[in-house]
Amino acid sequence: MTNTLLILPGDGIGPEVMAEVRKIIDWMGARRGLVFEVSEDLVGGCSYDAHGTPLTDAAMAKAQSVDAVLLGAVGGPKWDDLPFEVKPERGLLRLRKEMDLYANLRPAKCFDALADFSSMKREVVAGLDIMILRELTSGIYFGEPRGIFEEGNERVGINTQRYTESEIARIARTGFELARKRDNRVCSMEKANVMESGVLWRQVVTEIHDAEYPDVELSHMYADAGAMQLSRRPKQFDVIVTDNLFGDILSDLAAMLTGSLGMLPSASLGAPMENGRPKALYEPVHGSAPDIAGQGKANPIACILSFAMALRYSFDAGAEADRLEAAVEKVLADGLRTADLTGPEGGTPVGTAEMGDAIVAALDASL
Repeated sequence: MTNTLLILPGDGIGPEVMAEVRKIIDWMGARRGLVFEVSEDLVGGCSYDAHGTPLTDAAMAKAQSVDAVLLGAVGGPKWDDLPFEVKPERGLLRLRKEMDLYANLRPAKCFDALADFSSMKREVVAGLDIMILRELTSGIYFGEPRGIFEEGNERVGINTQRYTESEIARIARTGFELARKRDNRVCSMEKANVMESGVLWRQVVTEIHDAEYPDVELSHMYADAGAMQLSRRPKQFDVIVTDNLFGDILSDLAAMLTGSLGMLPSASLGAPMENGRPKALYEPVHGSAPDIAGQGKANPIACILSFAMALRYSFDAGAEADRLEAAVEKVLADGLRTADLTGPEGGTPVGTAEMGDAIVAALDASL
């Protein structure tokens, strides 16, 4: 089966970190026989500059036709004053919505070499390995009505939290399937104490569990209590399943437990295509960091680990994903540090390209 991949480097540091992923892709083809048919296009502010839209119809069509999309980052102050409908972020939202990428996987793993970079005590985060599963295509970010309206003599901002039973059921099933491949535990988080959508969420997750996944341990927690527990004792969790808004917040909280946003990948998965592979978009959690763009300071590891997730979830190459993740861990254990990872314990400062080259060297050493 041909492995097809669309690369969308995007804005800011996106092209720089994606260049390091290209090295890994080339290595996989040359050294492991895992060949990819790669195409590239624009998304975000660079697409607006070139075409007047953050994502062209042609780029959207490419994204729909490939096995996986790998995205760098979008946005920056250059485009802050654009109308809302053409802001760079709308390109990313269009990809998620039209590809129906309803399941956002945000792993939070703390490499032992970086445990001291967390704002939490080492014993709280060392060995942390959890997965936050965020529903991505519904909820308050997409519900109608929405907007800013005149009501009497003042403005009113409205966003609507809306979930259907089927939307909740499919994200619940994804969570239980993930848990079966991990530690077999799911914690579902919502606000059933104050929100009707939370009541329905809890009901449907429980029904799916009892009917289809009774072997998986299921617990429920209010999302605000979940935030407290994530910062208090994060290793109590395995898979956390939650809605779009709470998932956005909780995954960023979990990200900082690991020490750096520059370390964290993500995957957004949809329904299977005709070839059985899920529609998929992979991207680092970090933003476009325009303040360091073009300076060779960006950490490429989150983007490289996003490609590792693509190997695992889109290309049936779990062993190669493990190899790549182990190479990253080896480089960090050897003390190599990009600017975001400088700390009191020292280490060897490296730039973006040097980090990518070191990971390729670690891959070579793994053979």
